[in-house]
Amino acid sequence: MRFSFIKDQLRLKLSVILTVLILLILAQPATAHHPFGGETPSNFFEGFLSGLGHPIIGLDHFAFIIASGLLGTKFKQGFLIPIAFVMATMIGTGIHLQAIDLPYPEMMIATSVIIFGGLLAKKKHDFSFSNILTLIFATVAMIAGIFHGYAYGEAVIGAEMNPIIAYLAGFAMIQLLCAFSAFGLASLMNQQFQDKANFILRVIGFGISGIGFVFFGLAFGG
Repeated sequence: MRFSFIKDQLRLKLSVILTVLILLILAQPATAHHPFGGETPSNFFEGFLSGLGHPIIGLDHFAFIIASGLLGTKFKQGFLIPIAFVMATMIGTGIHLQAIDLPYPEMMIATSVIIFGGLLAKKKHDFSFSNILTLIFATVAMIAGIFHGYAYGEAVIGAEMNPIIAYLAGFAMIQLLCAFSAFGLASLMNQQFQDKANFILRVIGFGISGIGFVFFGLAFGG
């Protein structure tokens, strides 16, 4: 029994180290964050495709989207967490388009990734005993969403209303699709093999936190 525990811990640590190394390699090219090479979308089609691409191209954004879906399985009515996040990203984009400045957006985005990844990495992370906890973390997700959405807004500065609406629709759809795919997969894993599922979610959580720390360092250094 003791040997099995040590083996599991070693496997976890090795998985985390490999994940972080891969993320360090991938993070630098992903910092561009702009579909179409930074060109402002000029029509509905370009706006929609840009919206679909931005949350996926940005590894820090994508990591948080996945984390929100996975973490949602640990809460009562946890599906509200990714929904709150996605709604707030639209607000954040609107804030940017109104030329309102938010403080340290890249650092705040990275911090949100670290926090949600860290919660996933916790050994005991069942928060399903309280609706209040769901409300608290949905609020945290909304705050994070405002900063993520603020970053999304950079891609449509100067665009006309038509591509902006398409952009909002595109990134809302892709974020919900990714988050609820993660939510559904984690729910299925928890039903089929809970112990292994918890281990896998912890590894993913460490990896997501690793992404957050990498991007925090890039933002701090920049």
